[in-house]
Amino acid sequence: MAGIAVALLLAEAASRAEVLPSTYFPPVSRTVVTLAGELGQGALWAAVGHTLQGWALGLGLAAALAIPAGVAIGTSAVRYRACRMLIEFLRPIPSVALIPLAILVYGIGLESKVFLAAFAALWPLLIQTVYGMQDVDPVALDTARVFGLRRSERLTRVVLPSAVPYVATGLRISSTVALILAVTAELVIGSAGLGREINAARAGGATDLMYALIIVTGLVGWGLNGIFSRVERRVLRWHPAHRTVEGSAA
Repeated sequence: MAGIAVALLLAEAASRAEVLPSTYFPPVSRTVVTLAGELGQGALWAAVGHTLQGWALGLGLAAALAIPAGVAIGTSAVRYRACRMLIEFLRPIPSVALIPLAILVYGIGLESKVFLAAFAALWPLLIQTVYGMQDVDPVALDTARVFGLRRSERLTRVVLPSAVPYVATGLRISSTVALILAVTAELVIGSAGLGREINAARAGGATDLMYALIIVTGLVGWGLNGIFSRVERRVLRWHPAHRTVEGSAA
């Protein structure tokens, strides 16, 4: 908190002293006042709702495709070798390069935003799921075989629980990526949401409003990451990375 306060004070002083041109970098205090005024406006919350809608649909679609595909690919060495080159070819394609295709196929509405967010969020989650399915303790698998568990039982009782931490991490990363692409689509395509409002404020010369909306976007991303982190800690409280050692001496 102290670091944030110092950074804000330095930005305020730099703008007031015209070290940073106040035309393009308004004082932080003015931006905060503008943000406080916008919080009471329904247009702001409507824009936040549109952005969250595109984020949620994109992330949900990515999860619905990536998790089952990751389970199927990660549980078979043959399927993994067959799909690896295709994944490595598609994964590095920048999602913003698909904006012309999205406009051509889906227009400038919600569908384009969801398509771009889903495409970008798919790959981190898919890769994490595949790695999670492959990174299973062989001793645990051998123990399950000794106890006579069938292949389906080993999958549900040993492999999938071992992969849950990887899937949780993939969801948290993909959540951020989906939000970035949702806002990018709004900025470039003009879909409804915070990105379009930021672009409109820029075009109208309202730099204080532009920065206020950028802060809102950052707060939305911070809040979503916090929610995913909290859910991850609760769901994975049994995992060594999250488990607290009780009764230990300070």
